[in-house]
Amino acid sequence: MPRPGSDRTPLDDAAVWQPHDIADPSEWTVELTDAERAEIVAATRRAVDAGATTEMMDRDALVLPTIGARVADWSAALTEARGFLLLRRFPIDLLDEAETELAYCGFGAQLGTPVGQDADASLLGHVRDEGVDPSDPSARLYRTRARQDFHTDGSDLVGLLCLLGARSGGERRIVSSGAVYNEMLRRRPDLVDVLYEPLPWDRHNEQSAGEAPYFSLPVFSDVDGVPRIFYLGWYIRDSQRHPSAPRLTNEQLEAMDLLESVANDPAFYLEMEFAPGDVQLLNNGRILHSREAYEDHGDPARRRHLLRLWLSAHRFASVEGLLRAGIPRRA
Repeated sequence: MPRPGSDRTPLDDAAVWQPHDIADPSEWTVELTDAERAEIVAATRRAVDAGATTEMMDRDALVLPTIGARVADWSAALTEARGFLLLRRFPIDLLDEAETELAYCGFGAQLGTPVGQDADASLLGHVRDEGVDPSDPSARLYRTRARQDFHTDGSDLVGLLCLLGARSGGERRIVSSGAVYNEMLRRRPDLVDVLYEPLPWDRHNEQSAGEAPYFSLPVFSDVDGVPRIFYLGWYIRDSQRHPSAPRLTNEQLEAMDLLESVANDPAFYLEMEFAPGDVQLLNNGRILHSREAYEDHGDPARRRHLLRLWLSAHRFASVEGLLRAGIPRRA
């Protein structure tokens, strides 16, 4: 039963969707033209000649007039429409490894300022299996082949560039966090209220000296009056390994199970094809994403490899508002 005084209302905007609403991929797919690909290549090689590094990439580092004219439309699609885009034909076939990294950072900087993704504040993440044990509390799951359930990342935008795909598996799925919120509200508004209350999150062995090994944060928060989901279920459950962390109640665990059950329902998620040269852009304030477990190629040169950017968006804020309230970047 709803808690006394609960008066939450469903979300109703373009970012609240189910797969049948977005069945036409042309609505959310952008294919870079030959001219745009050539523009990226030429600008990147000028930057290389000038001695640029990935850390130096801001929105003025690459001169991309044609693409720059489209950035406002892409930003609008990410914040005012579905909350995601798939860009195809990024010119990885025309650039070497170092050039690709520089080009991708410069390209991403058109949409937002790159922010650190780990304890070392790395601006460009390499998403690949590094042989890390996924059961290790300090492990980042993107460095393994293990499944990652639906979650958000610690930035307004996350961009993933596919360099190489897996031998099998590794399917990428996305779901509208607004649709998940609405379905939870329809079924169990009392459990929505539960997730507005702070829960313990594991710091995964990256706490500073004297700092508690966990922090407290609600899953649901309102940003500019709009509910936002910031969620990594395994961070919350892993907090229970610390005796000093508050114990998760049956109600909290039930609320998390319901969120994950809705997100993992094929009636709610979209499975997105992801091929070399594709760039997936997600608004973390609007989209939860997951990755299935995968099997890799035996040849190290052919193993699955993505490049990841976390961006503080130039034109809008979503989870950045929450980050300023104390969410660690590492999440």
